[in-house]
Amino acid sequence: MKIDWTPPEPREGLKGAWDKFVGPGATRAEFWLMWATAISAGIALPVIAITNDFGWNTGKLIVAGLIACDMAGGVVTNATSSAKRWYHRPGQGFARELSFVAIHCIQIFLVAWLFGSMDWEFFGVIYGYLLASTLVILLVPLYLQRPVAMLMVCGAILLNWYVVTAPHGFEWFVPVLFLKLIISHLLVEAPFRPDREERIERAPVAAN
Repeated sequence: MKIDWTPPEPREGLKGAWDKFVGPGATRAEFWLMWATAISAGIALPVIAITNDFGWNTGKLIVAGLIACDMAGGVVTNATSSAKRWYHRPGQGFARELSFVAIHCIQIFLVAWLFGSMDWEFFGVIYGYLLASTLVILLVPLYLQRPVAMLMVCGAILLNWYVVTAPHGFEWFVPVLFLKLIISHLLVEAPFRPDREERIERAPVAAN
């Protein structure tokens, strides 16, 4: 096992776009882990909604599946060493990190609007706390970022339980959102790499 902070150059074309999304040099194991998680979550939530008669129409089932896919898949993808060294490479600064988190207002808005009858309190509290948590983590010294991030996630869980009411079927959303962004994405961690890397460009499914 080794630590390698230098990602390979992204490939050309669509493969390059994928590299820039998950981190160049993603291994075969990382590739399958992120896809298996995303697809499983994207299927599981609509199935649960139908089985438990949540009353969601086809459009809501599709959106719910996509949100679950993005959230669960994002927790795993952003936690991989390939993503860590890509998103924390030289040149990535305060503004880029903040904008990455800020764009997730879309997912929070969709949950509040489609599944919470436009619950502005839910949207405002969760999004405001997410941005505040991000700012705090980015401003504290590096050695304190991990414990502060854990503290912020605990706060998000308490907000989700006692301050706002998550829409039915999305009770899981806030904890997973904060795991994805605050823990998996923002924290700088050493990118441990296998001694012999089998990257996704050599995996059959990614070769075409």
